Amino acid sequence: MAAARHFSKGLDDVAVGRSKISWVGGETGELVFRGYDVRDLVPGVPYESVVHLLLHGEPPPSDPSAEVAGALRSHRTVPPRIAAVVDALPTGLPPLEAMRTILSSLGDGTYGYPPTIDEGFRLIARAPVLLARYVRRSRGEPAVPGRDDLSHAANYLWMLTGLEPDAHRVRALEAYLDLLADHGMNASTFALRVAISTQSDLISAATAALGTLKGPIHGGAPARVSEMLDAIGDPEGAPAWIEDRLARHEVLFGFGHRAYKAEDPRGLILHAIARTVADPKRLALAEGVERAALDALRRARPNARLFTNVEYYSAVVLEAIGLSPDLFTPTFAVARTVGWTAHALEQAGDNRLIRPDVEYDGPAKGRRWPRPLADP
Repeated sequence: MAAARHFSKGLDDVAVGRSKISWVGGETGELVFRGYDVRDLVPGVPYESVVHLLLHGEPPPSDPSAEVAGALRSHRTVPPRIAAVVDALPTGLPPLEAMRTILSSLGDGTYGYPPTIDEGFRLIARAPVLLARYVRRSRGEPAVPGRDDLSHAANYLWMLTGLEPDAHRVRALEAYLDLLADHGMNASTFALRVAISTQSDLISAATAALGTLKGPIHGGAPARVSEMLDAIGDPEGAPAWIEDRLARHEVLFGFGHRAYKAEDPRGLILHAIARTVADPKRLALAEGVERAALDALRRARPNARLFTNVEYYSAVVLEAIGLSPDLFTPTFAVARTVGWTAHALEQAGDNRLIRPDVEYDGPAKGRRWPRPLADP
């Protein structure tokens, strides 16, 4: 056995490569897409234009990107064989469970290696379409066909609800999609890049990414935030509820982030957006719980730099848009399909199999099986 080496559990402070897509300024509270600070993009820049920026590296000639808007519209109609797989799923599944099969169903043999931008457009366009199709069927409601006159965000709301999308809600959802479009080498993106590094296809890699995003300490926390707010119910009860939770060493979802040692810029923007769309009582509850939680956490861990993360006000905004908590993480995945595509393209463009090592810490070599071996 080799001598012990330095290792980093969780790959803390380990750079596995270089990327031109996005930069997370953990110490300074920044997020940059291709050189553009997200605080200068959101709200205001259409999701189609953020897709163009992340995939091409430069802004489109005009907003929204005509290329991306046209490509996403053209791929909203899915082949019957793919729709049949989604329609065969049992009703009543949590949408996130269904979405894992939905993404896998897109792998119909037409995706290969290396991935292409057009394959990415198909993934980005069809993920929300098929998710909405399943959700409506699971509710006992007929599927709603997509509309070519609607943006990506508006069409998603339309296909989920069958109602004319409200402009304020569309703007809020579009801002959410923009902010969650990419975030450096996060866990799900790393899983995707590992898969692509084996020369697997985009859909297989995206399915691996979604399975990783599902975890509550990556993308599954916004629904837990809603559960927490429901359990507290009133800002006056927040301090006692939080102290009890911390005394039992339980997690407060929506606080702290592995990367950020300053305020998460996405959370700050989503808080501002929540003020424009959320029910005032719900917003007051969220703000009261935030104050009580941060006060308790900082007293418990005075040397830690703890702030509200993106998931906290994501929950408030997505509730205000009209989404149920079981759709929060699937909608996160809808937003992140563009980041996954950009990273798949970048990984394939300068590929090397991602194959880390692990330090063996088991019994020493030389053990013998405790029983006589059978004759060969």
